[in-house]
Amino acid sequence: MATDPHPEPAARPDRAEPPAARPVADAVRREMHRCHVPGLSIAVTRHDRLLHAAGFGYADLAASRPATADTAFLWFSMSKIATATVAMALADDGRLDLDAPVSEYVSGYPRRPVPVQPTVRQLMSHTAGVANPAPIRWVRPAGTPPGDPGEFLDRILRRHGRPRHPIGGPARYSNVGYLLLAEVVAAAAGRPFTEHVADALLRPAGMTRTGYTWPAGAPAATGYVRAPRLLAPALRAMLPRGVVGARHGRFQAFRPFLVDGAGYGGLVGDVTDAARLAALHLGDGLIDGRRILSGESARRMRTIIHPGRPFDLGLGWFRRPEDRDSRPEFVEHYGSGGGYRNAVRIYPDLDLGVVVMANCSRGYDIDAICAAVIAADWS
Repeated sequence: MATDPHPEPAARPDRAEPPAARPVADAVRREMHRCHVPGLSIAVTRHDRLLHAAGFGYADLAASRPATADTAFLWFSMSKIATATVAMALADDGRLDLDAPVSEYVSGYPRRPVPVQPTVRQLMSHTAGVANPAPIRWVRPAGTPPGDPGEFLDRILRRHGRPRHPIGGPARYSNVGYLLLAEVVAAAAGRPFTEHVADALLRPAGMTRTGYTWPAGAPAATGYVRAPRLLAPALRAMLPRGVVGARHGRFQAFRPFLVDGAGYGGLVGDVTDAARLAALHLGDGLIDGRRILSGESARRMRTIIHPGRPFDLGLGWFRRPEDRDSRPEFVEHYGSGGGYRNAVRIYPDLDLGVVVMANCSRGYDIDAICAAVIAADWS
């Protein structure tokens, strides 16, 4: 018999649930039930303090292990905010020229001559015209050694080594663009990208449980897709060997895996650490009295000036076109793939940030959860 994927919420026992969180918990439960979400963690923050963090449902169905605020999830594309943040910090320090051609830092792009050279700033805003192939096989089983990031990018550029869309035109979201941006960061910093992110952002911001591998000893969320049993052979054919795991009722599980391509989607960590990244941006680059990013750069990152599809872009942060007139204003970033679906959203005028992470592939309503958060009294 399949385990019920929608139990009573399992919140951290050492954090009392504030009254404001009760309607938020109700909204989370409704979305989990409606969209068959096994487990979900949520954190709510201001620029200077964490307001609330809790888990609901199961991080692992087979073990009946509850999701908590400490459960680690694959971030996928939420990682792009970290990548953009360290790029902007290098620019603050004069070590990276955002308006320089990408080829000044990455000699392999573009592979063929183009009339206008794409710039680093355009990579960040997804206006460099970069192709966006489906990253279906850009993963590997956890525990296997990572490949060389330069060689990985080079393999992709052999097929997608020139702009696919007009350079400087409407924003076209691209994972390859952020693979390139990570190489730009590594070249400007003079060291491997993941080392630089750890030293320039994760440790200074107090994000001590987040990195580019599953944190040792931390509870981890198993990724799930709700799909018919007949889909399992197709998943095994599409994904690298060792990634697709066992079934649990109507859910197909994935074994622990990591993302190849740290800059576009490689981070792993919990909602409370992700909330610290949101808090840093709500604080205009300052967290716990430590400046990681200039106020001007933080504000430029969240200024949406490039209309596009499926998102309108700033320098990292985005907003859906249908939300252009939403009040209160917000910017956000999603991260989804292979059994995980996440979102980070900040409301600068409200000094409020929300992070939601879930171990499902089906989309739940982020707006409904965030509406409950902003309606709550967090005073």
